[in-house]
Amino acid sequence: MKLNLQDIPRVKTITKDDFINQYFKPQKPVVIEKFIEDWPAYKKWNLDYIKAVAGDKTVPLYDDRPVHFKDGFNQAHATMKMSDYVDLLKREPTRYRIFLWNILKEVPQLQKDFKFPDFGLRLMKKLPMLFFGGTDSYTFMHYDIDLANIFHFHFEGEKQCILFDQKQNPYLYKVPFALITREDIDFSNPDLDQWPALKNAKGWVCNLNHGEVLYMPEGYWHYMRYLTPGFSMSLRAIARNPKNLGKAIYNVFAMRNIDNLMRRLKGQKWIDWKNQKALRNTQRFS
Repeated sequence: MKLNLQDIPRVKTITKDDFINQYFKPQKPVVIEKFIEDWPAYKKWNLDYIKAVAGDKTVPLYDDRPVHFKDGFNQAHATMKMSDYVDLLKREPTRYRIFLWNILKEVPQLQKDFKFPDFGLRLMKKLPMLFFGGTDSYTFMHYDIDLANIFHFHFEGEKQCILFDQKQNPYLYKVPFALITREDIDFSNPDLDQWPALKNAKGWVCNLNHGEVLYMPEGYWHYMRYLTPGFSMSLRAIARNPKNLGKAIYNVFAMRNIDNLMRRLKGQKWIDWKNQKALRNTQRFS
């Protein structure tokens, strides 16, 4: 038995009004296949181009190791020159990923290769972020701290995306005081005997290819697995739903600080307690 996932709808392109009415207002995901073919990035952006324009930059790298109490919020596990990292991606599978790499700050010239599309939402223009990964590298199932509306533009290769909305929280083994599920769940092929509550979760799935755009509504959980080496760019718009906006404020100003404080006070016992709590909280929904 596999996860209960339906294919994310696909359109070739879309008008602003249709996007707002068919996907934003009902908060449903969509893949837009042909929306950015007029961007210079559509033809230019690949790993070789990134190596050419940013090869001398030192980049933060993250892998799939479990959270440790000594880890800071979004603390990198390693660093490497971008040129060496691209060579590594093309040479062999690696768990190392780049995420939340601000291209405006690091390589301003890349901004000339794309434009901020008009989907009818006000995009945060200071926060275009790049994400890189090698074959079979993945992110833990998580949602973003600000519960934003996210437009995820993929370049080079293929990437699998699994999504759940916030209504599925009771079934996902969500870790308290965190934005992740249990890290020992393999969402690409979960053991449903070990994690039986997942049978009740209803989600979405797609594979993204070069030039395609995935819209992820507010607060959607997402698990990303790189099927081949590649990279993506995310643009975001602030949450509009008052409940989600309230959660975002709590996450940034309360939850994150509580978690950091308890890590300092309790160490690994705090991490272990959270993982056990996630199990206990979810067992009743099995």
